[in-house]
Amino acid sequence: MPFIFLNLYNMNKIFFFITTLSFLNSTIIAQDAETRLKEKGIVLAAPGKPVANYVNVVRVGNLLFLAGKGPTKADGSNITGKVGKDLTIEQGYEAAQLTAINHLAVLKAELGSLNKVKRIVKVLGMVNCTEDFKDQPKVINGYSDLMVEIFGDKGKHARSAVGMYALPSNIAVEVEVIVEIE
Repeated sequence: MPFIFLNLYNMNKIFFFITTLSFLNSTIIAQDAETRLKEKGIVLAAPGKPVANYVNVVRVGNLLFLAGKGPTKADGSNITGKVGKDLTIEQGYEAAQLTAINHLAVLKAELGSLNKVKRIVKVLGMVNCTEDFKDQPKVINGYSDLMVEIFGDKGKHARSAVGMYALPSNIAVEVEVIVEIE
């Protein structure tokens, strides 16, 4: 009888250890931003050069302040128009996702690896929209959702989502972000 108890006790310990190890391993993989990027099939292009007298990113201590980016496609064209008139909420969401990808390219160029990101801290999302449009948060969710998909809990951030009468070159969205790094 004691032999059976000992075996069951040891088996429970082994099961607990394997379960814990499996959980930790999946957590580490889930938080590997570079792996998540590949799993989603996202290829980062070289970040676009600033169009005026500013830089893409400024580092202050362990914080990166990224300049506003918009939904620039790989061919250099932008998603343009006013959400609520020229674009639907879904199209605005996609523009915000593309803007997030453009910011990821800046981060990758600056850090060498997205795994050096400790936390997405603050997002300011600006939506080019009509005066009566009230769903700016639904549009900027495209940006926020992608950051959480790539960084897991480290991608959750404080955020503002506001409407703008106009944005440069009539782009659909522009986003600024503050990022904490290792």
